[in-house]
Amino acid sequence: MTSDTIAAIATAPGRGGIGVVRISGKGLLPLAHALCHKTPVSRHATIADFFAQDGAVIDRGLLIFFSAPHSFTGEDVIELQGHGGPVVMQMLLERCVALGARLAHPGEFTQRAFLNEKMDLAQAEAVADLIDASTAAAARSAVRSLSGNFSREVMQLVERLINLRMLIEATLDFPEEEIDLIKHTDAAQQLQQIRQMIDGLLARSRAGSMLRTGLHVVLTGLPNVGKSSLLNCLSGEERAIVTEHAGTTRDVLRETIQINGIPLHIVDTAGLRATDDPVERLGIDRAWQALENADVILQLVDARYGLSAEDEDIFSRLPPDVERIVVENKADLANQLPRRVDLLGTVHVYLSAKHGQGVELLREELLRISGCSGSQEDVILARARHVEALQHAAEKSALAERQLKHVELCAEELRLAQLALSSITGEFSADDLLGEIFSRFCIGK
Repeated sequence: MTSDTIAAIATAPGRGGIGVVRISGKGLLPLAHALCHKTPVSRHATIADFFAQDGAVIDRGLLIFFSAPHSFTGEDVIELQGHGGPVVMQMLLERCVALGARLAHPGEFTQRAFLNEKMDLAQAEAVADLIDASTAAAARSAVRSLSGNFSREVMQLVERLINLRMLIEATLDFPEEEIDLIKHTDAAQQLQQIRQMIDGLLARSRAGSMLRTGLHVVLTGLPNVGKSSLLNCLSGEERAIVTEHAGTTRDVLRETIQINGIPLHIVDTAGLRATDDPVERLGIDRAWQALENADVILQLVDARYGLSAEDEDIFSRLPPDVERIVVENKADLANQLPRRVDLLGTVHVYLSAKHGQGVELLREELLRISGCSGSQEDVILARARHVEALQHAAEKSALAERQLKHVELCAEELRLAQLALSSITGEFSADDLLGEIFSRFCIGK
């Protein structure tokens, strides 16, 4: 880790009542004195003029000094709170650079906090997740991870794996008694409990990953079956043009909504049919591209006629590994009551997008698919790497359970499971992984 001084504007670009320039490094009291001609007291706000090199006043505001190690980064930290104009902030930043600081890289303040053991890697990632949270539920989950809830659960699992490894590896010194010792310590039951704990954490992490990134829902079907009407109904506003003329939608329309705090990225596509219109054909090509990237496909059909031959053809061409729901729209015209039906393993939801009847059934089905249909208070706002690490740990612990009679193999699988879990908190992390994680943070954080 470098010991140079870094500085960055920590507030968002643009004009505001207050702007903040943050500085972190070693021995920052001389820099603070050069800035404001005062020696600040640690953890006290100092009203001061901020001086340029020629003695002119750049701005007047607050200087707060945090002495190491009692700061966010674990180093000396200075925060300059001035008037939030972009020119003023840039002048303050340039003055800091002139006094020996360099411009901070994205996420470098939080990276230093991690390297100085002020937080683990999962907590550091929660900082960025809290900033990027798009819903209140995601923000609450990020705060819980930032407080260390997720890390504590992971470390409890790691501790149990270490204790089990100690018991199993001890049998290597007493090979003639290894089976009796494993039975005596009830290693099989301990391993089963560990597996259940990993599976539970994995399920909550998958739900949290959905809470973080949202569910990508694509509306598809023949022209004039009500895709645009359903988009308008779900979004609560007239986002798409709706007419009786088939083929009105020529391009992909996107709208993000929330259902119980879960972001839903809804994509309305052009009706799928054979056409000679080059513009409509381009829209249909884009519709098929959108379907390839969907988490859920809503295939709309006219409830008066059910699945026609053309609908069946579309159904057969949809990506096979993507969750799909058949939405029987215009149920009111077919004298059908709103309901959910499971037909041959495919969910059918009867509704009327025009009148909003049965749409709540569809929302409930989307929540079920997201895995966030219940309380979100124990959901973990996990990233893809967290889920992958938990999956790897689950696979290795399952292999260990099958290898209990082969002590050396069992011990190795437990070691690999422990390494996978430890990578979540950053106990074992490659430098290139750290660079990739922190490069996605905003500058000044």
